[in-house]
Amino acid sequence: MVYTKLWSLTETYRAELVGFAARLVQTPSLSGQEAGVAALIRAEMERLSYDKVWVDEAGNVVGWMEGGDGPSLMLNGHMDHVDAGDPAHWLHPPFGGTIRRDELWGRGAADMKGALAAMVYAGGLVKKLGISLPADLYVSAVVQEEVGGLGARYLAKTLVVDRAVVGEASGNQLRRGHRGRIELNARFDGRPVHASMPDLGINPHFSMARFLQDLQDLEMASDPVYGSSTVAPTRVAGKPESANVTPATLHLVLDWRNIPTEGPQEIVDKLSTLLAGSLLADCRGKIEIASKDLASYTGFELSYLDVFPSFTTPADHAWLHEARSILEDALSRTVQVGAWRFATDGGHFAKAGTTVLGFGPGDDAVVHTVEERIAIDELIESVVGYMALSLA
Repeated sequence: MVYTKLWSLTETYRAELVGFAARLVQTPSLSGQEAGVAALIRAEMERLSYDKVWVDEAGNVVGWMEGGDGPSLMLNGHMDHVDAGDPAHWLHPPFGGTIRRDELWGRGAADMKGALAAMVYAGGLVKKLGISLPADLYVSAVVQEEVGGLGARYLAKTLVVDRAVVGEASGNQLRRGHRGRIELNARFDGRPVHASMPDLGINPHFSMARFLQDLQDLEMASDPVYGSSTVAPTRVAGKPESANVTPATLHLVLDWRNIPTEGPQEIVDKLSTLLAGSLLADCRGKIEIASKDLASYTGFELSYLDVFPSFTTPADHAWLHEARSILEDALSRTVQVGAWRFATDGGHFAKAGTTVLGFGPGDDAVVHTVEERIAIDELIESVVGYMALSLA
């Protein structure tokens, strides 16, 4: 009976929910530029009569609903998105908030403004049921997830919660963990000369080429849940930049996705050994974990190594089984349990001692693409799911 009320109430607010999600998509919010979206979320929480709403020092928006003495729950999502690229490549404008065939299109629709809208409405609608919450409920919208999780790092230290549901795209299936992400810099130092006399210099391109060739055959650690670790070279930059000068230095960025048993120093050591065997002549090289020095839209500053921790909630964890049972009853279907392929802010919260699960609308295959969109029916279903978990 309660679940029937959840569906009925959510359908009543369908138009408002979709309109709010569209406004979020229509408001660009690159990392560090989330002020406009933060203002929309705060205003909507206040309109929906949250017990308390605040913006913390880092710029995260947090809404709170008072509950009983049970394990506190946080619904979490991030406000920033990646660059939209050339609008001409999109079927619909990336910040148009266009709805076609019951799908909301645009940058951030699936990653993850749709889920944020659903969480904000879940918190507001659950109060309208007039049912006492078993525990305190928080809904948090954090900054700068796409650049290492500045907002989540701050929130994990300043807001202690027992449980968290991260709303990254999962097709409204459960997720119990993911691999970590480590950004590394491989540096190659040579001796620059005029390009007409290459024999007089040391060109680091050849050492980097050997390194990249050997990287393809590097043995990777594996895990029965997450598969293997992976590494992807993503960017190369050289100095000086003149086309008729061989470079003095090359910087190669590596995106490493690590299984939980593989630590950052182990990865650095493995790559350092590979690099040492790739260097030619007097070329020098070094592997380092990248660092970030960032400021949020509020002016809050934070420096950190660019490491997203992995996390795993055990397959036999009582809350995982409870959440699955609740969602299957509320949604009247089978709910699968799996793991994300990508990293999320869940790693930061888990590292702080919070038990983390994932559940969010959207297809992860369209995230970060020019086909990003989210089905309206999935948004509705996720609101019901978030309310059901909040009432458990």
